[in-house]
Amino acid sequence: MADQIFASAGNPLPDNAHTGTFLGKGKVKLRYARFAATGRPLKGTVLIFPGRNEAIEKYFETIGELQARGFGVAIFDWRGQGGSQRLTRNPRRGYVRSFDDHVADIERFMEHILLPDCRAPFYLIGHSTGALAALVASRKLTNRIRRMVLLAPLLTLERIPVGMATLRRATGILTWLGFGRMFLARGQRRPAKQIFEGNIVTSDPDRFARNQAIYEEHPALGLGATTVGWVHAATVASARVHERDFLRNHRIPTLLVAAGADTLVSTPAIEAYARQLRGASLVTIDGARHEILQEQDRYREQFWAAFDAFVPGEVPELA
Repeated sequence: MADQIFASAGNPLPDNAHTGTFLGKGKVKLRYARFAATGRPLKGTVLIFPGRNEAIEKYFETIGELQARGFGVAIFDWRGQGGSQRLTRNPRRGYVRSFDDHVADIERFMEHILLPDCRAPFYLIGHSTGALAALVASRKLTNRIRRMVLLAPLLTLERIPVGMATLRRATGILTWLGFGRMFLARGQRRPAKQIFEGNIVTSDPDRFARNQAIYEEHPALGLGATTVGWVHAATVASARVHERDFLRNHRIPTLLVAAGADTLVSTPAIEAYARQLRGASLVTIDGARHEILQEQDRYREQFWAAFDAFVPGEVPELA
C-alpha cells in the first residue's frame, strides 16, 4: 500500500498521477503523489499539507480543481497516518514526537520530489494540522514557497476544558513520564464509524459520505483517537508560532481562511492571529465548518474566489 493511492467510484483518481515513497527523518517511509496540470497556462505547483487523519485520497477533488487552473500538485501523507509508516505498535494511534519531525520531512520532500520533479513557482495550501505544520516550517520555506493559503489552522482548540498552555504542560508531564504513545481520550482500536448528523467538519452530506467511504474501503489509511504525545507536539508548535519573534519575522505572504461555524479550532483566535502575523491577510467564510474544502459548494466557491485572487499574484516585498 505504501506506494499506491486508491480510487473509487465516487472518488476518481485525478489525471497525470505519479505515486511513490520517500524517506523522511529517521528513514520513516512516507507516501506521496504528484499530479501534472491539465489546464493552461501553466502556473507552477501547489503543495498540499493535509490535516490530521487525512490521506491523499481525500484531496482528489481539490487536486483536480487545481490541475484545471494550470497548477501541478504535490502532496504526501504525514508520518504516522494515511499510507505513510506508522510510529507506534498500534497503527491506530495518532502520534508524532515533535512537529520538528514534520519540518524535516517537508525539507526532504522538497529536496527529493518537489524541486527536481515539479514545475516552479511553488505555492502551498495547508489545512488544520497541516496549516500549523506549514507555519512551523515557514522559515525553512522562505524563498521556496511564493505564497501560502492556510485553512482553519490549528492555533487554539475548541471543545477542551482547559487552555492551550495548561494542556501543553499537562501533556508534557505525561509524555515525560512515558505516556506519550497512549490515547489521550478513551482508546479506539479502530476508527469510530462517523454519521453525518451531528458531525462538526462539514455540512455537505455527499462529500461526507465520499470521505467516509475512503476509510471504509481502505481502513489501514485511518486513525483512532489522538495520543498524549501528538497533542503535546501540537500545543508546543502552536506556542512557537505565537512567539513575538516568529510573528515579526514571517516572510511568506499568507492568506488565512477561517470557517465561521468551526467548533474544532477557534475562529476568533485565527482572526486575531491574522492581525499579528506579518504579511498575512484574512478571509472568514461565514457558515462553513472546519473542513472547508469538503464543504458545500456555496462555501467552497468562496474559498476558490479568495484563492484565485491571492494565487499566483505578485509577491510583495516583506523587507
